[in-house]
Amino acid sequence: MRIAADENIPLVDSFFSEFGEIRRFNGRSLTADQLADTDILLVRSVTAVDEALLKGTPVKFVGTATIGTDHIDLDYLQRANVGFASAPGCNAQAVVDYVLSSLSVLIDVRGVSFADLSVGIVGVGNVGLCLRRRLEEMGVDVVATDPFKDPAVVGPLTSLEEVLKADVVSLHTPLVNDGEFPTRHLMGAEQLLQMKQNACLINSSRGAVVNNAELLAHLRSHNDFEAILDVWEKEPHLDLALMHRCMLATPHIAGYSLDGKMRGTEMIYQAVCEYFGLPMRRKLGQFLPEPGIRRVNFSDQVPLNQALRTAIRAAYEVRVDDGKMRSAMSRAEDVKQTFDQLRRDYPLRRDIPTMKVGVPAKCVDLQQLLASAGFAVRTK
Repeated sequence: MRIAADENIPLVDSFFSEFGEIRRFNGRSLTADQLADTDILLVRSVTAVDEALLKGTPVKFVGTATIGTDHIDLDYLQRANVGFASAPGCNAQAVVDYVLSSLSVLIDVRGVSFADLSVGIVGVGNVGLCLRRRLEEMGVDVVATDPFKDPAVVGPLTSLEEVLKADVVSLHTPLVNDGEFPTRHLMGAEQLLQMKQNACLINSSRGAVVNNAELLAHLRSHNDFEAILDVWEKEPHLDLALMHRCMLATPHIAGYSLDGKMRGTEMIYQAVCEYFGLPMRRKLGQFLPEPGIRRVNFSDQVPLNQALRTAIRAAYEVRVDDGKMRSAMSRAEDVKQTFDQLRRDYPLRRDIPTMKVGVPAKCVDLQQLLASAGFAVRTK
């Protein structure tokens, strides 16, 4: 078989080389001509897969190593009898780590603790539900909304209006353009005005879920309001004025952990094997390296909240990515190219559960707090 794969999908050779020839491509510039002799197409979210791309090609299967599918014309694939798989939940932990690191910055700025915050979650799919459970275990007051979910499965749900009353609102919804519950511009001027004057909006889902122009206007007229954006409307174009008004700004990398991206590759590999009736000979555990930081130790003198913030940032320091983006954009001759380069050259981090945290045996409260945040706690 002949396989075409986005150059930013990791471990493609390790998982797929036994199936045949592999060719890499730039996800934003892929054309139908490049698929003239392709059986399997592996993409990420930057590639629109539709009739214009696939018609007349021999592609039999499309896999996207992402949780979202708004870049895929699923109706066309079904009509054309092309197999399909995505990787739902592959990077849920990475996005949760991003939100936790962002919240740790927010509570430092405001001089509060995690337990002092209320967090509203919009969308409780794989990512939103993982975040909800993590925050609730940490003692954070959480409210959530999702018209497609069953409260018996994901926990109590309420209206968007109630969620907007929280101190922090975190968005985890796909981009839906039509239907009964569209999410394009779900957050606009009207919704922002319903939030607290000093609230914080976090968007790590899809850029167009937030009306970026109206968010910028709101930030300019509400000095105490904060925004943390990882995704941007009209990516890879970036509204630099909006970036400068954000507390934290990153280039669509919330889900870019090594574990998450490799897990996505494994999931589409498994789907390919199942679709074509091939044996599954590869497993992710064969390829994951040791974390760069394997262990952090705490003494019995460290305050609980300080230890929690330190551990979270040791696992992932969101301010580093914020600083790199601002620095790169200040020198950028081509904003779009710079945005894509930041994503392409991103040094993949590890998920929080890969980090071991050493805690004195007598510090039971600290052990429980760090374990609730997802760390592998070891007593000493």
